[in-house]
Amino acid sequence: MRKTALITGASKRIGKALAQHLASLGWNIAIHYNASVDAAQKLQQELSKQFPDACFRIFKANLTKEEEVQQLIPAVLADFSSIDLLINNASVFEPSNLKSTSMDLFHRQLTVNFQAPFILIRDLANVCNEGLIINFVDTRITSNKSNFAAYSLAKKALWELTKMAALEFAPHIRVNAIAPGVTLPPEDKDEGYLWNLAKGIPMQKPGGLTPILQSLDFIIENKHLTGQLLFADGGENLGKNE
Repeated sequence: MRKTALITGASKRIGKALAQHLASLGWNIAIHYNASVDAAQKLQQELSKQFPDACFRIFKANLTKEEEVQQLIPAVLADFSSIDLLINNASVFEPSNLKSTSMDLFHRQLTVNFQAPFILIRDLANVCNEGLIINFVDTRITSNKSNFAAYSLAKKALWELTKMAALEFAPHIRVNAIAPGVTLPPEDKDEGYLWNLAKGIPMQKPGGLTPILQSLDFIIENKHLTGQLLFADGGENLGKNE
């Protein structure tokens, strides 16, 4: 029987790559999206054509709205017999230091980047007897830089939740995290911007998507791994080269 993965923010960027990769390995994919309906439908069509024996469905939920997040797990289970893998990938990323962080920005960052994963993790654990959860955090959690203060605080909290959930849900549900670093340029930037960012990290080059997908494979295959964080960041968490 094919396993099913629910990926939040699956229609674009890292989420899309995760969906394509898992589909190539034989997984059914529940494609979550919020505003990107065209991209979600296009991905569903592409995957269905490429892997006709698997099942690919799209699910809309605004992660800033608690009631919509609470409806996501039941909606997926109505179409699939199980959710074997939950990947909390969706996030919002907005710059602001502590002094300039408005409460609107603070609540948006915490709601999407921490509260929504919390609800999905809780709800999955309450209805599934076994499975795997992977949370996407950020290499910024090792730093106290405040240029993305609310975002960083939300990701720090998500990492703490990862460990807490791994302990409570063991041995039947494993919970781990992946921390990307310099991976993809912002949608309004080019590869040159990414290479410039990467000059200060130990590996001195962008990692691209491959280290993330390799980290995903390792977590899935290592059945004894739980409560762990894999840095797919070229050593950025170690500090920048002087």
